[in-house]
Amino acid sequence: MLHLHNSWRRKALVVAGLALAAAVHASAAPAAADRAGPGVYIEEMTSPELRDRIAAGATTALVPIGGTEQSGPHIVLGKHNVRARVLAGRIAARLGDAVVAPVVAYVPEGSITPPAAHMRFAGTLSIPDAAFESLLESTALSLCRHGIRDVFFLGDHGGYQRNEDKAAARVNRAGGCRAHALGAYYEAATTTFNADLKQRGFADAEIGTHAGLADTALSLAVDPALVRPAQVAVGARGGVRAGVHGDPTRATAELGRIGVERIVDASVAAIRAARQGAPDQNPNPSHRK
Repeated sequence: MLHLHNSWRRKALVVAGLALAAAVHASAAPAAADRAGPGVYIEEMTSPELRDRIAAGATTALVPIGGTEQSGPHIVLGKHNVRARVLAGRIAARLGDAVVAPVVAYVPEGSITPPAAHMRFAGTLSIPDAAFESLLESTALSLCRHGIRDVFFLGDHGGYQRNEDKAAARVNRAGGCRAHALGAYYEAATTTFNADLKQRGFADAEIGTHAGLADTALSLAVDPALVRPAQVAVGARGGVRAGVHGDPTRATAELGRIGVERIVDASVAAIRAARQGAPDQNPNPSHRK
């Protein structure tokens, strides 16, 4: 009798397990279906899918540029990479005829030996200006080879805006397609967004230029996982010595969404204008973010 009871119990557990697996599979199916087929990100497409997308008219490519750097004790090292990828995706979706290249995560961050600027903090990765410009140039020329007509560099960091200009100029001298340093992206993320925050009563010292209120709010809006809430106050108290320029204490995702909309709107408008032949407008901001 005990043997029969155990046998029945094992069968019941098997049936329950299969039912649970089926339920999990069913709940996961919509998410998998959402990912089926090409979206806007090149790295998520097959080669034929990209070829067909370009042939169908998606002849604009966005190259999101991030960077791996410290942003105080409360923002992760890859904030620029995540933000650049997500925002480039939203811009491409709004345009309807653009694709997004993989994020450029290695950028100039200052002297390695002796360490300067962000390199004084653990986790920051830096490459020479020449290597960075060559990387952008080769990326753009590769995209041109595959049928892209307009390549836009979208830089989420202030320190390499001039490098984007130089790389774009080299591509344009080579001919075959056009490259653009999209200054409107960074201008919206800084000057325009900062003005919005000031209108809401926030002071420049609080808004900051790196890991302060504006920077933290943008990160929260794009992906809350980029920010360590328990460390925000620590960063505010530590200030410049902790790698923080500004006060992130009152940063919220709601505030950050204002900046996100500014970036997307300004970038889409600038891309459409550039494709119609308008000159690129890159203010080359001197401050870093």
